[in-house]
Amino acid sequence: MAQQISEIMTADPITVTPQTEISEIARLMRDEDFGEVLVSERDHLRGVVTDRDLVVRALADDLDTHSTRAQDVCSSDIVTCTPDAGIDEAVRLMREHAVRRLPIVDGDELVGTVTIGDIALERDPDSALADVSSAQPNR
Repeated sequence: MAQQISEIMTADPITVTPQTEISEIARLMRDEDFGEVLVSERDHLRGVVTDRDLVVRALADDLDTHSTRAQDVCSSDIVTCTPDAGIDEAVRLMREHAVRRLPIVDGDELVGTVTIGDIALERDPDSALADVSSAQPNR
């Protein structure tokens, strides 16, 4: 059983720049079946855009998807974890901050991401959350 985040994280996560149009972000999320993209500049994490951010911060306010940028809708108060952290530490951070995803940083460099689904697949592969996380995309 994995003990450290580095053993279950997705390395080289999908990233966009702060200037990326949200229409492009939405297409990336659809095409890659991700619920988040990380906003970075030269491997330094600047923010996170989730599918919920697109709905609540852009679509609900009728913002133009071609002129609205990642920096306009991203969450910049980001909870992160290190690759050498234990899985229990990641769970604690997710609970404490009510987040489903954690960017993984090594020093100031973005190196991966881990989701609550990744943890469920590792810790309880027979759970409903693990089943949902491993299911084929609903397109």
